[in-house]
Amino acid sequence: MTRIPALIAALALALAACDAPEPASTVWPGEAPPEPERMADGTCQAREVVPAVYEEVMGEVQVVQAEIAEDGTVIRPPIYRRQPVPRVVSPRGELRFEVPCPELVTPELVASLQRALAARDYYAGPVTSQMDRATVSAIRKYQTERGLESGQLSVETARTLGLIAAPLAEIEELGDF
Repeated sequence: MTRIPALIAALALALAACDAPEPASTVWPGEAPPEPERMADGTCQAREVVPAVYEEVMGEVQVVQAEIAEDGTVIRPPIYRRQPVPRVVSPRGELRFEVPCPELVTPELVASLQRALAARDYYAGPVTSQMDRATVSAIRKYQTERGLESGQLSVETARTLGLIAAPLAEIEELGDF
């Protein structure tokens, strides 16, 4: 009879040790996104590397090289085998976009960002005022749906969410005020 409680305890310990897997990093494993680059006009630009995307297609791979005589005649032709080979679907690239400069990304702005994303059902965590994984994931989801696949907050997203002011010229273009 003492075996069952011991077995249950061992099972409980084993399950407790099995945490849910960490979500994939938003940039590269073990790396934080690079600091924004300050431009001459005072704005800041983010730079993210977009990795190449490959797919496997059937192709021919040479397995035995041709045997050629000194006079250039082919003694034995090459031998090929059909097998999957990688093909580039989209090449490696770089994504650049305007972001709020570091001095503007205050705990108050991050808290407002978390509330704005929560109001739109993109963020479900507590308002921590910190740019944590859940916040970055919510930013990525929000921006990806709008054509920018990044977890770094863009100026356009911040303006859309009402977190930073838009230039008066942009507002005037929207309508007659």
